[in-house]
Amino acid sequence: MKSIFKPGDKKTWQKRVEPQDKAAFEGEQVHPVCSTFALGREIEWASRLFVLDMREEDEEGIGTLLEIQHKAPALEGELLEITATVEQQEQNELLCSIEVKVGNRVVAVGRTGQKVLKRAALEKIFKRLEEKA
Repeated sequence: MKSIFKPGDKKTWQKRVEPQDKAAFEGEQVHPVCSTFALGREIEWASRLFVLDMREEDEEGIGTLLEIQHKAPALEGELLEITATVEQQEQNELLCSIEVKVGNRVVAVGRTGQKVLKRAALEKIFKRLEEKA
């Protein structure tokens, strides 16, 4: 794993809110706005942008932390701007703070954690779990 980022470094991801991003359970729409779980997916992707640059050929990232404080709605068609900021790197784990905005409106804040591990180690972990299932 390459240690190429420092606290304060930023990556930004933009995502337009699509119909499938709306809050719905069991096929029933709850609200006509971006769901918290859809935000979670995009938030994780924004912090993964760091991992894509950090990992070696034989490594992969895996999520360790996802915190979301959903502050305001985002309507279908609005453009989310998700900014991940490096808080710290402890050994092979990267922790980021997150801010999601539509224009000047803060939609959500949060934190993510991702560890970078050897692919072979991850495969062993997953295989062990499958054997126990």
